[in-house]
Amino acid sequence: MFFKNYIEANNFATVEMLDLQEYKFPIFEDRLSGMKEPPSGAQQFAEKIKTADGVLIVTPEYNGGYPASLKNAIDLLYNEWKRKPVALATVSNGQFGGCQVITSLIFTLWKIGVCLVPALYPGPAVQDAYAEDGRPKDKDVTEKRAKVFIGELLLCMYQGKFIPETANAG
Repeated sequence: MFFKNYIEANNFATVEMLDLQEYKFPIFEDRLSGMKEPPSGAQQFAEKIKTADGVLIVTPEYNGGYPASLKNAIDLLYNEWKRKPVALATVSNGQFGGCQVITSLIFTLWKIGVCLVPALYPGPAVQDAYAEDGRPKDKDVTEKRAKVFIGELLLCMYQGKFIPETANAG
């Protein structure tokens, strides 16, 4: 919720949050393109990814990895991810903020051809850093980090197109 609020408050872009649980994906057996009768939720999700200028994935870390539901959603699609700018934010209740999950997630996304945003956003001790509604407890520090991170995503999304001046991470 923090990133949605931050991006919209600064007029960087419009944001639509996608909760994977709402799409009721089937357990992965084949990519969406190979299914004879793909579920409507999977088709809706594919269209959202396909038409998005960029994607920001926020994932928790569980035992050094990311949730199976995220892996399932990534693997379900292929062409929709191709050359799509994707930024990664990871969170954990520990001190490393999900840094262990980044390696495996980067490799998976790289293999399917996304354009990975070079900046990462690990969120350590997330339960202590944010309120339930996504408000950061230390707004200045959090927004300073977010400015660089979101600035990189916008640069990847708009490569040479108009970028809101306030988003410049430099």
